[in-house]
Amino acid sequence: MTEPSGYRRAVGAIMARGVEWEIDPTLDRVRDLLDVLGEPQRAYPVIHIAGTNGKSSTARLVEALLRERGLRTGLYTSPELTTLRERIAIDGEPISEDGFAAAFEDVLPYVQLVDGKHPVELSFFEVLTAMAFAAFADAPVDVAVVEAGMGGVWDATNVADGAVAVITPIGLDHTRYLGDTLEEIAGEKAGIIKPGSVAVLAQQPVEAAEVLLRRVAETGAAVAREGVEYGVLGRDVAVGGQQLRLKGLHGVYDEIFLPLFGDHQASNAATALAAVEAFASGAPTVGEPNLEAATRIAPGESYLGGEQGQLDPALVRSGFAKSASPGRLEVARTGPTVLLDAAHNPAGMAATVNTVTESFGFTRLAGVLAIASDKDVAGVLDQLEPVLAELVVTRNSSPRSMPPEELAEIAEGIFGPERVHVADRLDDAIDRAIGLAEETGEYRGAGVLITGSVVTAGDARTLLRVEEGR
Repeated sequence: MTEPSGYRRAVGAIMARGVEWEIDPTLDRVRDLLDVLGEPQRAYPVIHIAGTNGKSSTARLVEALLRERGLRTGLYTSPELTTLRERIAIDGEPISEDGFAAAFEDVLPYVQLVDGKHPVELSFFEVLTAMAFAAFADAPVDVAVVEAGMGGVWDATNVADGAVAVITPIGLDHTRYLGDTLEEIAGEKAGIIKPGSVAVLAQQPVEAAEVLLRRVAETGAAVAREGVEYGVLGRDVAVGGQQLRLKGLHGVYDEIFLPLFGDHQASNAATALAAVEAFASGAPTVGEPNLEAATRIAPGESYLGGEQGQLDPALVRSGFAKSASPGRLEVARTGPTVLLDAAHNPAGMAATVNTVTESFGFTRLAGVLAIASDKDVAGVLDQLEPVLAELVVTRNSSPRSMPPEELAEIAEGIFGPERVHVADRLDDAIDRAIGLAEETGEYRGAGVLITGSVVTAGDARTLLRVEEGR
């Protein structure tokens, strides 16, 4: 039998530490681990991103702009689409298998030391987060863009103090862990806003906005709000994406081509732009106030703009034009068009449905849905029903995936039995959906939407052989 590679051994050892969504509300273990590692998360400034929807896309857009400005970047996102090493990227490229294995071997003795000090061993996500921070310090990077895994207050990433804290739109998700009201969930997400930072807040429901602004006042952070200090001034659908006019914190940016679809991605781009402007203008590293920046950023007040801090519009255009967000309404195949999307809650699916309606001229759209059992499945199906002619329900590779027969029962109550089809395997479901989409012979207008989970999008990406990193 072939000896497993160092990468596979590392992945196996990390995965054996338990699933990512089991939360123990303490930062003690991961803080102890990073202390013995020499606090690598303090070796570079951090832009920290939390929220319910749009976190990964916004993180990738922030990173693309920073890299276009000539900075060496670290990017930590979750979950992965296909391989665990995707979560840790340096200069826009996922860490290599050898690099991942080396990062794990470097932290392992310290992980074992900290395990021995606590009644509960370090979790999967805590170990991976420490590996990312250490890899970024070793690179070294000029700035790290760090996406929270779940929540904020108790998320392992919150051992880092972001000079800029970004909160993307908040909705009801992970209610078992974060609370079942928008106020409770916003309170968890708001935990990444630290004293002396700049809080960049995407458009929020009123209940969430009130909680976030209260946290801003309590910490003395400066605030930049979508629709007030920054936002989308105009957008037009374009081939392969959209053309944008954005209001930043320090000026207006015209003729921005974004190769992503939908008004939610336009908002993500505006939020990313504001975050990079705040960072580039000298947002202080938390705990080390920048006196020059303090003249422009008034604690507890709105971010003070001005043309002096405007980014080079040409770099903004080129950075956004090169951006990508795999698994977010990604065109995986044409003839018929097959879209992969990671939406997994009603708010995310509403954005997906609006974008499909706006940006694609489908005359007949079939859907493939595989979704976790702990999600608002009925709410997701309600959003999908108006745009899908037929729906194939199936499962993905996650143990949390709802059994197809159970999913079909819920779907039939919304779609009607004649429009719902069951497939035990995702590959069979994709084949069935393609056949259903092409049933009328309107080849040019046929489409397939594969959705319900990041895992679903990742599994479909593998089955359809979409190249890694595209």
